[in-house]
Amino acid sequence: MTTTDETRRRRHRNERIFATVLVLVLTAAVAALIRFSQREEGDILDQMYVPRPTTMTPEVALLQEYIRIDTSNPPGNEMPAAQWLAGQLARNGIRAEIIESAPRRGSVYARIRGRQAGEGLLLVHHIDVVPAAPEGWTRPPFSGEIHQNQLYGRGTLDNKGLGVCELAAFIAVARGGRQPERDLVFLAVADEETGSEYGMRWILEHRPDVIEGVRYAINEGGITEMMQERVTYYGIEIGTKQTVRVVVNAPSREQLLKARIALEPWFIRREPDRILPEVRRLFREIAPQRVAFRKYLEDIDRTIAIGKFWNLPAGYREIAQNNVWTEPISQTERGFEMPVLLFNLPDELPLERVRWLREKVASFGARIAEPFEPLGPVPSSSPDTPFFALLAREAGAAFRAPAGTEFLARSVSDSRFLRVKGIQAYGINAFPVDFFQSESIHGVNERLRVDFFQQGVIFLKRVVERYAFAN
Repeated sequence: MTTTDETRRRRHRNERIFATVLVLVLTAAVAALIRFSQREEGDILDQMYVPRPTTMTPEVALLQEYIRIDTSNPPGNEMPAAQWLAGQLARNGIRAEIIESAPRRGSVYARIRGRQAGEGLLLVHHIDVVPAAPEGWTRPPFSGEIHQNQLYGRGTLDNKGLGVCELAAFIAVARGGRQPERDLVFLAVADEETGSEYGMRWILEHRPDVIEGVRYAINEGGITEMMQERVTYYGIEIGTKQTVRVVVNAPSREQLLKARIALEPWFIRREPDRILPEVRRLFREIAPQRVAFRKYLEDIDRTIAIGKFWNLPAGYREIAQNNVWTEPISQTERGFEMPVLLFNLPDELPLERVRWLREKVASFGARIAEPFEPLGPVPSSSPDTPFFALLAREAGAAFRAPAGTEFLARSVSDSRFLRVKGIQAYGINAFPVDFFQSESIHGVNERLRVDFFQQGVIFLKRVVERYAFAN
């Protein structure tokens, strides 16, 4: 055997040894990743839910009844539920009015008069829910069934759960036998899910007496961040970006595809447009809860100055930007069309943003169809009011967690119409809602934990009572 053959043989042997070692190392690494993944999945499932015995209360039974009334919108038949709510108020000696904005489109209004004028508190929620096909649900969507301490049904979180908490708090004041210091208003509205034309917008235009003397409002929109069944941050929503939906038309699909590609840089961007004062405050308040991003959030102006804004997650970047999103292209009798959503900062002039979009798509032979309904600018609610302080203080005590502001980037509520009227509207989750439950909003298996819901009933009763009777 020559020296060359011996060298070649030795090299092949070393290569085989290296390959064997590499396989063993990779196998061990894969096994470790699998074990880590399984452990992580187990941790997630542990956080998702720990079954507990269910304790029934009158409020739980009321929520079940409410869920069983199908108020899907479309088609938008809220009247049976409006009659049910009015009946619950009547049983407790409260006169309620059903406001019918159109056939079968019912809202409910009731008021407890206080000693003082001009400091009223509005408890508002919407009666309608998004449609729910039964496919994929483990419990029928309008059954209100309870399984392992979770109450299933369309509307449990959006928005009938809050509605029952408000109803219970309102009735508790009425049955207390004392006249409150300030007005308390209960309002359950139709048509929130499809634009509020037959709900809040109609009421504000045709029945301004409903909000007469109202200074504050409690509505949907807040968040409860949770870890292992414990609230870690209670967010009170004080503002949202405003959405304008327009339809862009073009003779061909290719033209719209080119327009869409041109808009992609505005979907989610690296740099901010503007940091609003309320957003700066939000970042500062949530910074202690964000280990990975604390140094960026606690001083957002410095973060921008050193060029690190892009390090923040997309959700944080969005609330400092004017964003765009597009829906699928479809063919119609008039050609091709593509709905476009403009997510505008609340103080933006919507017509200016539409004009910007018109210029962006014009070079591709596309145009904006008319009409559209712009809304804005919409002021945010102040976090420096006595009522916000009351909400934050009571939430901190009830859920043993820091409470502060929240600002929404992609969703809106009827609070936008109230804020334009000068009402300080605050969005809350009355009860804890974890990440997994929040993912079921507008989806399958919408549900809430019964024990969490019961905490919310107690919390909101305390808030309303303290405000109504404070001197």
